[in-house]
Amino acid sequence: MHEPTSTRVPLALLTAVVAISFAAIFFRLASPTPPLVSAGVRLTFSALLLAPWTLRGLRAGRLAGDRGRAAVLGGLLYALHFGSWVASLERTTIAASVTLVTATPILLALHGLATGRDRPTRRLWIALGLGVVGVAILGGTDLGRGAEALLGDALALVGCAAMAAYLLVVRRLGPELDVLAFAGVATGVGAAALAGATLILGGPLLPASPEAAGWLLLSALVPQLIGHNLLTWALRHAPPTVVGMATVGEPVGASLLGFLVLGESVGPLAAIGCAVTIGAVVMALRAR
Repeated sequence: MHEPTSTRVPLALLTAVVAISFAAIFFRLASPTPPLVSAGVRLTFSALLLAPWTLRGLRAGRLAGDRGRAAVLGGLLYALHFGSWVASLERTTIAASVTLVTATPILLALHGLATGRDRPTRRLWIALGLGVVGVAILGGTDLGRGAEALLGDALALVGCAAMAAYLLVVRRLGPELDVLAFAGVATGVGAAALAGATLILGGPLLPASPEAAGWLLLSALVPQLIGHNLLTWALRHAPPTVVGMATVGEPVGASLLGFLVLGESVGPLAAIGCAVTIGAVVMALRAR
């Protein structure tokens, strides 16, 4: 395998951040589809689109043993991540929800410090500090909005923890991972888990309307297939702390799109948080 050039990993991460920034918009536009249904339908569409690569990888034995078990675990983490995050979008602002759900670098840096693996460099610690400040500024704008908004924040943090665990699971699989086959199994397992949870709760399994289904299909094509698969690929060549740090740029893109598409305004304080977050992401990528 040829190592990627110094520009390919940052370019992949930048493209991934732009792609995943559309996720919150697509989920909002799919309303009033229930959160678990929205998340499950997105993963179902993704699994169907990835099915050819999944079958090819299974036949070639590239998902046998530990990799197969990791894909199943990744799917359960996907279900927890998307189910809790989409639920948070119904209770708080896009800026606060997306900011908190992408705070994974904080957890990953603590994991690296505790285990001694992928330990952040001094420059990356500075970038993490800036990221925390940016996250605090953006998320702090949600204080005082009531118990429902705080519940939304808590759900976003659950999604954050699940994504951090997913990145760590993928990182352990090594550079030979079949990204598309792995993603196909993970999205299929995640879709099944969310469908099962919906049935247990007595909810519907289908989107609220054909239009909602179209937005969820777009959420599978752009944020999932482009964004998340590029993040998975980047984990073959960069530490999870750096990949997680790049995703902190998502609140910036999501907040801008929320303003342009949905008219959800971003105040001066939130704009400062976005600027600090961008600086943190750039510093993290340069540190790598």
